[in-house]
Amino acid sequence: MEIISIDQLHDKAGNLGSDELILDVRGPDEFESGHIKGARNQPHEEVSDIAEDLKQYKTVYVHCKMGGRAKMASDTLESAGLSNVVCVGDGGMQRWMDMGWESE
Repeated sequence: MEIISIDQLHDKAGNLGSDELILDVRGPDEFESGHIKGARNQPHEEVSDIAEDLKQYKTVYVHCKMGGRAKMASDTLESAGLSNVVCVGDGGMQRWMDMGWESE
């Protein structure tokens, strides 16, 4: 599994294709308090519920607040047979907000 930093995701986020998805695996309350534009929310403990749906994407960038839940969710998705997962394991939404990058 490829692991990237939140800074690398920030560099890619503005140019994602329709076959790429940012998956925010924080809780719904965290997501509502601010998230990356266009991101989809699914709590890390429930990602196996949407594994089949995620197979349609070329790349799924999985992130959370700091990186821990993203790693767990990415492992779960790989175990479910997905090979299109990129884990944002270095930093997360906390750094995104600290940097003042655009969020919804």
